[in-house]
Amino acid sequence: MDGSVTASIDASAGPPPYFRGNESSLVSALKTLLFFTILMVTLPIGLYFATKAYIFEGSMKMSSSDSYFYAAIVAVLAVHVVLALFVYVAWNEGTPKGKGKHD
Repeated sequence: MDGSVTASIDASAGPPPYFRGNESSLVSALKTLLFFTILMVTLPIGLYFATKAYIFEGSMKMSSSDSYFYAAIVAVLAVHVVLALFVYVAWNEGTPKGKGKHD
C-alpha cells in the first residue's frame, strides 16, 4: 500500500525532462497559431468592407446589392488564402532549414 502512494507522489512531480526541451517549439507553434487566428479574423472582414466601399461601390459604381455579393466573394477567397498559408506554414514548421541533399 505504501508503494502505490509513493508512486503517485512521484508521478505528480512534474513533466518528464524531455518535455522541457520542446518549450521553444511549443511557443513557436502558439505564436504561429495566434498570428493566423488574428489574420483569419481581420483580413476577410477588412477586405469585405474595403472592397465593398472603395472598389465595387466607389470605383466600379455598382449597386449596393451587387457590391455585397462581390465583396463576399473576395472575403471567402481571403479565408481560403489564409487557410492555405496556415497549412503550408504548419506543415513546414518542423522541417530542417538546410539546403541541399540529405541522404
